[in-house]
Amino acid sequence: MALAASACSGGGGSETDAGTLTMMVPLFGTAPDPKGEMQQAVEKLVGKKLQITWVPNADYNDKTNVTLASDKMPQIMVIQGDKTSSFVRAAEAGAFWDLTDKLDKYPNLKNRDPQATRNSSMNGKVYGIYRIRPLLRSAVVINKEWLDKVGLKLPETVDDLYAVAKAFTEKDPDGNGKKDTYGLIIPKWPSPQYGSASPYDVIETWFGAPNVWGERGGKLVPGFDTPEFVEANKFVKKMVQEGLVNPDYATLDSAKWNDPFVQGKGGMIIDVNVRGTQLLDLYKEKDPQNFDKVATVGNLKRADGKKFSYPFTGYNGVIAIPRQSVQTEQQLDAVLTVLDKLASKEGGILLSNGIEGRNFKLQDGAALRVNQDDPQIKTLQQDIDKAFIQLGTTASVGIGAYPEAYEDKPHQEQVTLRNKLAVEDLKTAVHNPALPLMAPTSIAKGQTLDPIITDARVKFISGAIDEAGLKAEIQRWYANGGTQIAAETNDLFAKIGH
Repeated sequence: MALAASACSGGGGSETDAGTLTMMVPLFGTAPDPKGEMQQAVEKLVGKKLQITWVPNADYNDKTNVTLASDKMPQIMVIQGDKTSSFVRAAEAGAFWDLTDKLDKYPNLKNRDPQATRNSSMNGKVYGIYRIRPLLRSAVVINKEWLDKVGLKLPETVDDLYAVAKAFTEKDPDGNGKKDTYGLIIPKWPSPQYGSASPYDVIETWFGAPNVWGERGGKLVPGFDTPEFVEANKFVKKMVQEGLVNPDYATLDSAKWNDPFVQGKGGMIIDVNVRGTQLLDLYKEKDPQNFDKVATVGNLKRADGKKFSYPFTGYNGVIAIPRQSVQTEQQLDAVLTVLDKLASKEGGILLSNGIEGRNFKLQDGAALRVNQDDPQIKTLQQDIDKAFIQLGTTASVGIGAYPEAYEDKPHQEQVTLRNKLAVEDLKTAVHNPALPLMAPTSIAKGQTLDPIITDARVKFISGAIDEAGLKAEIQRWYANGGTQIAAETNDLFAKIGH
């Protein structure tokens, strides 16, 4: 693993007392120079030296598990993504500080968004400071030229989505005289976890299914055990059977999701709204003079006009503080003070945008990248984008930092539109009421049970099993531990409340 500093050490927080903090943070590129421009700027902001163990993202979860089992813990540790069973077990066993009642004195760490705070908590307790991300990011990106060619408007309902997908498949939108296009691009979803923001999960929510869990008859039930879940997947199955979806939907690498769109094979993607700017980037690389080819719409209404929007959790992992290496309240205060500085407006700008005048300048309240041809600035920009943004709890462009500015109109319009759509769709967001609830059986068996549902869904869509087969797999989930999970989840829901 690429490490930018010496290994973290325990020892009762002596580093904190001496003015040095040890951290473990995910890395998405080359490890920054510990004496580089960004690290110096961050150290100046927080007033301490940092020893950062940069761990490649692909190895991060494994490294986290190894670290949790070791006697050498960093003082600050990023816990990625959703609440893993290993982190939940460690936190509940006392390995991390319970921060539930400790953040109010830190102005930049205290409750910033009630929904995200609740989502990131565990059975009513806060074991980490959540790294804020947009709460509503789901959208549909569409080939604008194809839409004009087939003479259709932007879709507003799921029926409109079907009509556009059918036209993109059957009406030769690329004008080559061949039937070699399809409407919707779906990749093999990398997570076996049900409710992991796949296109299937989004469509199910549009049809009115709960977002993982929902109230039915006064009790919480799994979203997949509802009629709306079945109806949504019948809808997807119909599109697959009619050839309106890429034929390799069960095997397409999600890292190559953009390729069929840019190559002119498929015309729509259901994903996060930033996918639109990514596609514009790719089109602009191919033809800087003619790249305005991407349209974006928000969440779609059901056929009856009712709208249910798919939200995200509002956070991307948490920053946790191990008790092994931070042993006293005084040491904890020192660590939280550093994190509070990183979460300040100044810290958010530094970790997300960079250094004003060096790699960006302000333009109408937004950050416009500059000097990007300078090799030193390229390194600085990479250190920000691929590494240091991971340190922040508010370091997300547009949240706790300046939004990104673009010199060209298509990009700027795309950003403005996606922000507008997100605000509007948040009004109809269907949140998961069980997200803060850690059912013991789910922690113990969730990784085994989740694939039952995700595999059954793909088999149903492909025609390998029928509706009776799908429902049989749902019952298999219950029989193998799901009944206990549902009971425990409802018990916790009753105790912790809404």
